[in-house]
Amino acid sequence: MSLVLDFKDVSVIREGKTILGPVSWSVSPGERWVVLGPNGAGKSTLFSLAGSLIHPSKGELSILGSRMGATDVFELRPRIGITSSAIEELIPSEENVMDVVMTSAYAVVGRWQESYDLWDESRAMSLLTILGIRDLKERIFSTLSEGEKKRTLIARALMPNPEILLLDEPAAGLDLAGREDLLERLDALAADPTSPATIIVTHHVEEIPIGTTHCLLLRQGVAVAQGELKNVLTSGNLSEAFDLTVHVQEDGGRYFARAQGR
Repeated sequence: MSLVLDFKDVSVIREGKTILGPVSWSVSPGERWVVLGPNGAGKSTLFSLAGSLIHPSKGELSILGSRMGATDVFELRPRIGITSSAIEELIPSEENVMDVVMTSAYAVVGRWQESYDLWDESRAMSLLTILGIRDLKERIFSTLSEGEKKRTLIARALMPNPEILLLDEPAAGLDLAGREDLLERLDALAADPTSPATIIVTHHVEEIPIGTTHCLLLRQGVAVAQGELKNVLTSGNLSEAFDLTVHVQEDGGRYFARAQGR
């Protein structure tokens, strides 16, 4: 079975400084990964590489079997579902929720002259239902709460039936109720065997959905540890990644961390 992502000694260099790498990392179909690390660890750069938004400076990167630098990224990108704050900022202020989701079928932001059929509408409604926001389909996106926006963007990312789903800090900015509601939706997504391979980038272990299978820990652009979640998300590894003595505890499939002695 082909790898979804395959990083081989990948580095990204900007203005003579290595901001990521070298990193060797692979993701297989059906795996649910979380990428953790402090600010400046290289998470956003790794996310951009995985989404085909940038090319590596060194090394070899293959996405869905296509090697970066030897493939048309505009043909590749519709096979990748992405949510990020950058995409949210591009959505027209008067776009309604249904159109925010459906336009992803054409890999565009903002409805213009595309034509949509009943299949498109049916899939969009199904995704809005799964994410608990079906009743918001006619609402203007800019009027939604932060939690409602996050769920709309995930529905948008899933619209083209992608082979890989990339979520950049999906719970950022949510209050406790909003975070827990979103995590329940992500728990269900992780448990669905038909869901695409998923990579979530976050700072916080409390935001890791139940069903996450693997973890990549980054610090200063390199991997501290990677592999199955239960083996990687340990007090020792997290302490090394964050340069802080941390105690990690698992409870019912959820993880929690606190600084030692606090």
